Amino acid sequence: MFKKYCFYLLRWQMSTPILAIVIFFVLPYLGTTGSTVLANFIGGLIFFWFDRWLFSRYKINGEWWEVAQNKKCHDCGIDIKVGYRLIKAQAYNKIEDKEPEFRCKKCRDIKYKNLGKDCPLSIED
Repeated sequence: MFKKYCFYLLRWQMSTPILAIVIFFVLPYLGTTGSTVLANFIGGLIFFWFDRWLFSRYKINGEWWEVAQNKKCHDCGIDIKVGYRLIKAQAYNKIEDKEPEFRCKKCRDIKYKNLGKDCPLSIED
């Protein structure tokens, strides 16, 4: 988690030049408030995708999990609000998976147990 936090702080600093450049060029036309709002809007457009990627992956007990909304369970086929997929564990690596398989909480636990472990997670739906 510390590594992810440091990565986030670095990403936060990357937004500073974008804000400064936009404010510098737009300040004479929109004033302080208008240029600040526009700069934050442009920064949001740019960094939304990066933040989405950064915060959609969870490292729990040395494993990488991805949690996504509004998916279909790969195993039981039902539409689910929250889908889970194991990305990486000791002898399991699906980082480069072109077609990720998300599962409901029940099927996630079954799949995880079939990998030879008891599911230690308690991620809230």
